[in-house]
This record gives sequence, C-alpha cells and structure tokens, in this order.
Amino acid sequence: MALYEHVFLARQDVTAQQVEDMTARFKGVIEANGGTVGKTEYWGVKTLTYRIRKNRKAHFSLLNIDAPAAAVAEMERQMRIDEDVLRFMTIRVEALEEGQSVMLQKRDRDDRGDRGFGDRGFGGDRGFGGGRGGFGGDRGDRGGDRGDRGPRRDREETTSSNVEAE
Repeated sequence: MALYEHVFLARQDVTAQQVEDMTARFKGVIEANGGTVGKTEYWGVKTLTYRIRKNRKAHFSLLNIDAPAAAVAEMERQMRIDEDVLRFMTIRVEALEEGQSVMLQKRDRDDRGDRGFGDRGFGGDRGFGGGRGGFGGDRGDRGGDRGDRGPRRDREETTSSNVEAE
C-alpha cells in the first residue's frame, strides 16, 4: 500500500464539529476499502489567498493515509460530490511524518508569541537594532530638504527644448 498526505478545505459556513464529522466519514471510506488513516489534524479556519466559490475563508484538515490507490480514488470521488468541500489535494509521500505537522507547530509558536528568532534581537525593536533606519546606525547625510534644489534630477524633465530635439 502507498502512503499519502491528504488536505481538504471545507466551506467557512460549516462548523468545526461538521468538519470533524466529514473527516470521520472520509476516514471510514478509506478503512472500508482496506486502508488506514494514521493521523488526522484539524488546522482551523484560515484566510484563503483568493476566493474559491465565493468563500474567503475555509476550514483546513489533514489526513495521513496508508491505503491502496482505489481507496483514495473513492474518497476523492465522494469529496467531489460533497458541496461543503471546496478543494482537496492528495500527495503520495515516501514516509509519513511523525508528530505534529508544520502547520500545527506554527500555530503553537504563534500562540506563544515566539517567532523563532531566539535571542538575536529581531523581534521587539524596529529592523535589525536601530530606529527607523532598519539596520541601525546613522543614515548619513541624505541631502536634506529637496525644496531648495528644485525638481528631482532622477527623472528627465519634458521641456519644449527636449521635445523639439526629437
């Protein structure tokens, strides 16, 4: 049997309990066709990058599957029929990862307020250790006020002499 990671997106209108019920139903389809589901994770409601069927958010769920291809095909067929499933993706993998997925680790880290920078000083201040300058230190002479120098010199001005020359 092959190993798969399967992620599906459910409509934002359904409740988390309904998503758990859908996950259990799809897990039952896999088990009825001779496979096993090693791990299920509910990742929560997340904002989508672009609208999918007029939805801006969706419930995300992960299934780690050890099943024959026919079982996965049957589960995907039922997902196509289900109007609450917006999208799904199944990827065949060499080995299933143990423990929490990266998405749950990220959520735990975000809940703690730890961004993974450790003691390097990236978090609290602006930039890499300075004020508004970004990298700290003096920004040097930036030319002062542009008001006393006239128009900006980085763009070619369109004057009557430039137009006549062309």
